[in-house]
Amino acid sequence: MPRLSATETARVQFRLNGRDTTAEAHPRMLLSDVLRHGVGATGTHVGCEHGVCGACTVLIDGLPARACLTLAVQAEGCDLRTVEGLANAGDGALSPLQAAFREHFALQCGFCTAGILMSLDALFAADPDADEAAIRDTLSGHLCRCTGYTPIVRAALAARDRIKGGTTDA
Repeated sequence: MPRLSATETARVQFRLNGRDTTAEAHPRMLLSDVLRHGVGATGTHVGCEHGVCGACTVLIDGLPARACLTLAVQAEGCDLRTVEGLANAGDGALSPLQAAFREHFALQCGFCTAGILMSLDALFAADPDADEAAIRDTLSGHLCRCTGYTPIVRAALAARDRIKGGTTDA
């Protein structure tokens, strides 16, 4: 990528939830800002802007990353997945994770939920048999002030079982 001044923008191309996407970004623009304001993927929330709360977690090439700590230009050529990409693109049906969160009341205000869902999605993709300890370890990178984590863990265990069983109904 060529060197840019602070006033110039770069064209950044990536796949977002399965679709080729192009956005313009200043050299120091954060991925969270491009996602929310550049392409309208507002499910990616910005909480602390320091990478501590986990609300901005997205998947970059299948791995969880904090969008508030990632420069948009670093996403060039990457495959990005946000919470908007979890639901079935064909009929809009909730993913097993989303359905389990609804069933187990694993969200209240919902601000942290998108980031937690993305981290758990990556966990179950890497380890379909993740146990409660692995789930809790994954959740340790997220702050939730409403639920106390117990319903989130219950929902994650239910989603894991549903994913392993191959059923996606709510």
